[in-house]
Amino acid sequence: MEILRIVVTGGIGAGKTTLIRTISEIEVVDTDKKATDEVGQMKEKTTVAMDFGRLTIGPNQSLHLYGTPGQSRFDYMWEILISRAHAYILLVAAHRPQHFRHGRRLLNFMNQRMQIPYLIGLTHTDCPDAWEIEDVAIALGLDDEQNRPQMIAINPTESTSVKQGLIALVEEFSNYYQHCIR
Repeated sequence: MEILRIVVTGGIGAGKTTLIRTISEIEVVDTDKKATDEVGQMKEKTTVAMDFGRLTIGPNQSLHLYGTPGQSRFDYMWEILISRAHAYILLVAAHRPQHFRHGRRLLNFMNQRMQIPYLIGLTHTDCPDAWEIEDVAIALGLDDEQNRPQMIAINPTESTSVKQGLIALVEEFSNYYQHCIR
C-alpha cells in the first residue's frame, strides 16, 4: 500500500482536529486533554501530542493525516511529525489576526526542516471579521505572489471542503514530484 503522510498544522483553534475528524474513515486517534492554561478560555480540550486519521484514496493508496498541537510548548512534536511527512497543510483562522504571527512561525519552522509541498488553508472565512486571502498572505510574510503557496478557504466541519483542500494538496505533491523527476 502506498501511503502519503500529510501533516495538518496551525494555531490553537484553527481546525486541525476537526478537519481530521471530518474526513477520517477510521476513529481518530487523539491526545486531547483538558486545557488548563489560557487555551481553556478558547476551548475545553487541546491536542498535546498529535491526532491521527486515515483516508483511502485509491485501491492501494491512502492518506495518513497527522495533526500537530497548536501550542508552541509542544513544538518538539512539530519536529517529529514533519520529519517523515510528504506534504503539509497550514490552517490559519482568518478571523484571528492575533494568531497570524504564530502561523508565520509555524510556516518558517516547517519550511526550515523540510522542503515539501504545502498549502495554506484559511478557516473561519465565514466570520464577519475574517481577513481576505491577500491580507492574510501579507501578514504571513508571503508578499511574492509568484512564489506563494496555494491558499484556499477550508471549512474543517464540511467533508466536501476538506476533500477539496486535500485534493489540492495531493495535486501540489504530484506536481512537485513530477517536476523533480524531470
